[in-house]
Amino acid sequence: MTQGLAIALKAAAISLMTLAITPAFAAEGHQPERESWTFAGPFGHFDKGQLQRGFKVYKEVCSSCHALSLISFRNLAEEGGPGFSEAQARVIAQDYKVQDGPDDSGQMFERTAKLSDRFPSPFPNDEAARAANGGALPPDFSLLAKARSYESGFPWFILDALTQYQEQGPDYIHAIITGYRQPPAGVEGKPGLHYNVAFPGNWIAMPPPISDGQVEYTDGTPQTVDQYSRDVASFMMWAAEPHLEARKRIGFEAIVFLIGLALLLFFTKRRVWSNVEH
Repeated sequence: MTQGLAIALKAAAISLMTLAITPAFAAEGHQPERESWTFAGPFGHFDKGQLQRGFKVYKEVCSSCHALSLISFRNLAEEGGPGFSEAQARVIAQDYKVQDGPDDSGQMFERTAKLSDRFPSPFPNDEAARAANGGALPPDFSLLAKARSYESGFPWFILDALTQYQEQGPDYIHAIITGYRQPPAGVEGKPGLHYNVAFPGNWIAMPPPISDGQVEYTDGTPQTVDQYSRDVASFMMWAAEPHLEARKRIGFEAIVFLIGLALLLFFTKRRVWSNVEH
């Protein structure tokens, strides 16, 4: 019970933090379509195969610009995660170098990453990241799927609350990756920016990040931009909320407990007061 409460509180804290630091985004002229996600709804769960494909896309394409600073290598082998074994997670960690120190002489040094290390940033600092990306700072992927959203408008936001729809972030990410187009006739391009129908203002600094066939899948899954975007959006949702499955399971158990308690109190009240004249 204590561990379950801690997981629930941590998930709530992450959600509140992302809502506090990042406002909702409303795309101009193009509302992101609602996609079908295995983790949607009160009984949703992550597709481990999809998470592994999404991690592959992140590692081979996205990690050159975007950090994953709140995720440790050991998280890849935890319950509810992508389903890697501890040995596989250790092999993945060995592909990365992290800065450590100081050593006995007071110098910082690089070493091979361990399971306890977090994913290193591709840039030493934000200034270096901006310099390498034309002045734009690539966002960290750790909480992006919970921090990004879009406005549904009335009455959809009421329906979202009733149906517990919380997947606007992955919808938005999928729409951005698949939303690159040629500017409409008469619209003049902006230097260093790319036209995207899903991005607020329609002009985004990030060029199209991936193309068909760029990442090889070995499980027969289509190697298309649409599929890549779904897989990496799912992986980003897991990164933002790695205990999602536990939270939903604990929430369901709590509801069942409260219903049982309410029935018990109701019949107890009737039993106690049944012989009392009113």
